[in-house]
Amino acid sequence: MSLRFPIELTALCCLAACAGCSRSASPPTSIQDNAERQSVVDSALAPGLDHPLRSIDSRAAAYYDNPQAVATGKRLFSQYNCSGCHSNGGGGMGPSLMDDEWIYGGRLEQIHQTLVEGRPNGMPAWGGKVPDEQLWQIAAYVRSMSLPATLAAEHGDTPSQSPAPVPREASEDNGWSPPPDTTNDYTTVTTGPK
Repeated sequence: MSLRFPIELTALCCLAACAGCSRSASPPTSIQDNAERQSVVDSALAPGLDHPLRSIDSRAAAYYDNPQAVATGKRLFSQYNCSGCHSNGGGGMGPSLMDDEWIYGGRLEQIHQTLVEGRPNGMPAWGGKVPDEQLWQIAAYVRSMSLPATLAAEHGDTPSQSPAPVPREASEDNGWSPPPDTTNDYTTVTTGPK
C-alpha cells in the first residue's frame, strides 16, 4: 500500500513549513538589551575609534571596598577547588592570580566575564552552574590576590590567606596597555601622506 498525497496537500504542507522560515532570527528586544547592558569588553582596542573602549558593569560596584565579599569569595574559591588549577593563586595548571599580568583584563567585570564564559585552553565556563553573586564574590577574591596589601600580609607558604578588599582604584585602568617600546599608543589617529 503506498501513500499518495494530492499535489494541493503537498503544496499546502510546504507553504506551512516555510511560513516559519520568514520569522526574524533575532531574539526579542528585551533579551538583546539585557545582553548589551551586561556585556564587558576584554580589550581596549576598537577598530575605527580614536579612544580606548571601556565598559562598566554596574553590578561590580557592590564588590569594591567590600571585605565580606572578598572573604566569601575566598571560601568559595576553596570550596569550588579553584586551587586545583591555580594553586591558591600562585599558579599551576592555570595562570598565577597574584601577579599583575591579566590575560583577559583585571577589572572585576572582566574577571567575572572570565568566570562566566570560561577561556580557551582549560578555564571552564561557570555561568549557569554557579550562582552569579558567588561568581562576583570569587572575582573580588581573585582580584584581591594581586593587591599590594594582600601580598604584604603573606607570612607563610600558603598565599592569599589574608585578602584585602578591592579598592575602586584597582580597576581604574582598562585592563590593557600597549606593549613596551611600541610606536603606536593605540589611542591616537594617524593619517597617511597627502
